[in-house]
Amino acid sequence: MKMKMGEILMLGALCLFAASGSVQAHCEIPCGIYDDDMRFDMIDEHIDTIEKSVKKIAELSGTEGGAADANQLMRWVGSKEKHADQIREIITQYFMTQKLKTPDESDAGAFAAYTGQLVLMHKMLRTAMKCKQTVDLKNVEMLRKLAHDFKHAYGAAMKK
Repeated sequence: MKMKMGEILMLGALCLFAASGSVQAHCEIPCGIYDDDMRFDMIDEHIDTIEKSVKKIAELSGTEGGAADANQLMRWVGSKEKHADQIREIITQYFMTQKLKTPDESDAGAFAAYTGQLVLMHKMLRTAMKCKQTVDLKNVEMLRKLAHDFKHAYGAAMKK
């Protein structure tokens, strides 16, 4: 059976597509599909999951349940780390890369608000890292506070 050039090219394109990596949930084009409120809700949900993970890790660490508890313990550790990484992804990929715009430095008020938002996001990134590294609920509460503060700082800046 002889293949035509177009069929060969189509087959090649399909092979390339099948071999490519996974598609990201959000592209960097102004599609208007995703919104800020959804991202803030996702951050809150990730924080809740980290908190539950930390509590379950503490609960399972003190038991004598053997392999079954060890397996669950590892799953909760993995969950905590995954959700901390997802918070960091939202902050960097969505807010820092796509949403936060650098204002004109001659507008002191806008530049101060921008700098304040950057500081809050950096603190969130560092605290998410601490949540990933530890099982201290103080880090979870700090992350929750920082997320709240950032949401309000971001909202106030967007209204201007």
